[in-house]
Amino acid sequence: MDRQCKFRDVVFLASGAAMAAVAADQLGRPPVGNAQASRVVNLYSARHYDTDKALYENFTRKTGIKVNIVQAEADKLIERIKSEGANTPADLLITVDAGNLWRAQSAGLLQPIQSQILQSAIPASLREPNGYWFGLSKRARIIVYNKARIKPAELSTYEAVANPKWKGRFICRSSNNVYNQSLTGSILAANGAGKTEAWARGLVANFARPPEGNDTSQIKAVASGLADLTFVNTYYVVRLAKSQKAEDRAIAAKIGVVFSQSGRSRHSR
Repeated sequence: MDRQCKFRDVVFLASGAAMAAVAADQLGRPPVGNAQASRVVNLYSARHYDTDKALYENFTRKTGIKVNIVQAEADKLIERIKSEGANTPADLLITVDAGNLWRAQSAGLLQPIQSQILQSAIPASLREPNGYWFGLSKRARIIVYNKARIKPAELSTYEAVANPKWKGRFICRSSNNVYNQSLTGSILAANGAGKTEAWARGLVANFARPPEGNDTSQIKAVASGLADLTFVNTYYVVRLAKSQKAEDRAIAAKIGVVFSQSGRSRHSR
């Protein structure tokens, strides 16, 4: 049970922010040195939000340490650190989804850090056990459905979406996407390899179209009636619902959401 809960927490981190220190020593060069001494910290970030900018500005205001930011997609940043090798200027990597941090850690790009501040501020469930990375925010991967075609009571868990009753009614983005990979990891942790494979095959059998597009395009397709349900991250729904564009808000009004975990679910309309 503890193992299952741990994986569920990680999945809820999916698409949230997480931070890790780049292992300069493991890349073949000595650490650049104390940020207080250099007065600069080099941050590679896969995030692009104004809230992050405000955090960095507050950090600089309080410490006097400048934050140099390099922004790109997580895969590109990881490959950049690999290619820079011993010459990488990166001190910190902030990215989305624990799956991306696992990739960076597996490639030997991260070093563990010990910080009482991080230990006390961040729950153990959102910290890599050996201190290789720390979760900073969490969001859920939810089930989105067309309210005109599905009643909330018809939906429950991720696993139930593989039921043949949804044949020709489900869509999602590619399995190459780390959000779907992390979701699959949670199903694997909860149910084992055999049931997870059966679940994945069931989803494929229920496709209304081949996987394509991003989370926003899945929501729009469900709202238009092309399919009845999909998996997306929460903030894509909020982004449409809070948009200044009337057409985006109209799309959000047509869909409902289910906050699901393996074996459990909660509806919101």
